Formats: sequence, structure tokens, C-alpha cells
Amino acid sequence: MNGEIVLLILIIIGLIGRSPIITTAACILLIIKLISLERFLPTIERRGLELGLLFLTMGVLVPFASGRIAFKDLTAVITSVPGLIALTGGALASYLNGRGLDLLKIDPQLVVGLVIGSILGIIFFRGIPVGPLMAAGITMVIMKLVFFIWGK
Repeated sequence: MNGEIVLLILIIIGLIGRSPIITTAACILLIIKLISLERFLPTIERRGLELGLLFLTMGVLVPFASGRIAFKDLTAVITSVPGLIALTGGALASYLNGRGLDLLKIDPQLVVGLVIGSILGIIFFRGIPVGPLMAAGITMVIMKLVFFIWGK
């Protein structure tokens, strides 16, 4: 029953914060629990991130598939300052995602803080949840900085 209460709280927070993604995800998980399909929760936990990244990547690649971005646009990216900065940002984001995955493997209970922090960011800063890997990657950088400054 504890899980259902947490999901209900997340639904309410999602509604108050006008975050359809949090609200929908919590609703779907609540429905899965209420109709006794909990046996699928480990699979969703294990494969959900992969499926989410798959659909996110597909959404980003649609302009290539639809022809809205042509090969000449790609050459413009690597020959312009904003394009090179974007390449650097993409590489940095991938690096941070990798460090985030490492952190979650070492300290998986940090997911609670990442989820609550993401919800707070959605509600108070009008942010969007980009996923636990990026949040964990940024957390890893902040932790290393704090440990470097104050020692540990």
C-alpha cells in the first residue's frame, strides 16, 4: 500500500506542477499495481530507460528521416562556431550520462534524491525531466567538486 500512496502523491505533485510526464508515468505505474501486474515492474525498471532513450533518440532523428535536415546541414554544423559548440555539448552530455550511470551502479539509493530533485525542478523552475542519467552525472560532478573543496 505504501507504493500506491507515493504514486498518488506523485500524481498530485505532477498535476500541481503541470507536469504531464510525471503524472502520466505515475498513473500508469499505479494502474499496473492496482490490476496486479507487479510482475512486470522489474522489466519496466530494467528496460524502461532503454525504451525511453530509444523513443527520445527517434524523436530527435525524425528531421533526418523526413528530409528536413539534409547532408549540407551536417557540414554546416562542423564548420560553424555554434555547430562546434553543439558538438562539444553533445559529447559532454554523453560523458556526464556515463558518469551518472557509474554513480547509480555504486549508489542506487540516490535515485530517490534525483527523482525528488527532478520534480522540484519541474515545479519551481518549469524544467523538464531529461532522465536520471543526466541528473546523476551532474550529481557526480557536484559531489566530486564538494569532496575536492572540503575533502573526504
